[in-house]
Amino acid sequence: MRILLVGAGGVGSAAVAIAARRSFFETMVVADYDLGRASRAIADYDTRFVAAPLDASSAEAVAALCREHRITHVLNAVDPRFVMPIFEGAFAAGADYLDMAMSLSRPHPAHPYAETGVKLGDDQFALAEQWSTAGRLALCGIGVEPGLSDVFARYAADELFTEIDEIGVRDGANLTVDGYDFAPSFSIWTTIEECLNPPVIWDADRGWYTTPPFSEPEVFEFPAGIGPVECVNVEHEEVLLIPRWVKAKRVTFKYGLGDEFIEVLKTLHKLGLDSTRPVSVRGVEVAPRDVVAACLPDPATLGDRMRGKTCAGTYVTGTGVDGRPRRVYLYHVVDNEWSMKEYGHQAVVWQTAINPVVALELLATGAWSGTGVLGPEALPPRPFLDLLTGYGSPWGMEEG
Repeated sequence: MRILLVGAGGVGSAAVAIAARRSFFETMVVADYDLGRASRAIADYDTRFVAAPLDASSAEAVAALCREHRITHVLNAVDPRFVMPIFEGAFAAGADYLDMAMSLSRPHPAHPYAETGVKLGDDQFALAEQWSTAGRLALCGIGVEPGLSDVFARYAADELFTEIDEIGVRDGANLTVDGYDFAPSFSIWTTIEECLNPPVIWDADRGWYTTPPFSEPEVFEFPAGIGPVECVNVEHEEVLLIPRWVKAKRVTFKYGLGDEFIEVLKTLHKLGLDSTRPVSVRGVEVAPRDVVAACLPDPATLGDRMRGKTCAGTYVTGTGVDGRPRRVYLYHVVDNEWSMKEYGHQAVVWQTAINPVVALELLATGAWSGTGVLGPEALPPRPFLDLLTGYGSPWGMEEG
């Protein structure tokens, strides 16, 4: 296996650190617009790792780099603005493709808080037949959320339930960052995108529909000492992926943002600072959202200031295999102190990065295989969960 990893930011650098301990691949080319950042990401590791410059907005450049290094698998670790050129470049070069976030949505022009427009991943699913005909695999949404959360959904359907009422992905943390009043632990560009877009909900009778941002707040009790966190509806890929392969009456995604974070996001929206459309500032064209991102600290650099744990998981309700009502939360917790000590990367980016590396190893061994545009829930869950535990990062399950 010869891998092109696009993006040497927080998640990409963490993926390098995780993959360096495994032997399933021959080469990993780590590419970034900033060659220096790519070089720093691989500096402490063996000769299987190579740094390269890349403009991820160019499908032609992605394809050319794939051909130069005889790449078999492309792992996209940059923000979702670049999904389609990387996706198309991988296909053009005859490589398989993995990402952790799918192609961007576009709200319904007339009824954004009731009806879907272009949904997350629609642009990729539109090309599914092309990928299938070519015998190539695009495994989309294989981070932690989406990704591991989808694997949990499939595991619940296969082994724990005979009928599922709701699959609700629930994400929460008790992380703090010393010295900052406001410092997101993940890409603010992506966070703005998913939190301010209309959240999508799946209903078996109604199909996909939308609600206003931050709707339907609920307090969810997270494990491992994190405790109660208020969660709200947020646009996320699981709601668009899970119903394609797992039968459930309802699918939701709720994120534990907190009142302060929600107010900051609402203020950015009111001021137009969430916009991706460039404006002219003294003759310079700049997107307001890029300015916001530039003003905040890089999440990858916050690990030594972070305290606490992050939890990603899937809450499933329905009828168990014994015919009785059942409620289960399948989850994965990472303690920032552990991830920093063990890998030198903060908990949120490390938790995201481990899952595509596990998936790549499963593809390398043949434990996972497929063609077309697939989500993680299209593939058998047990090999993934077993190998995740084998990486020293076990998952958990709570009843009730």
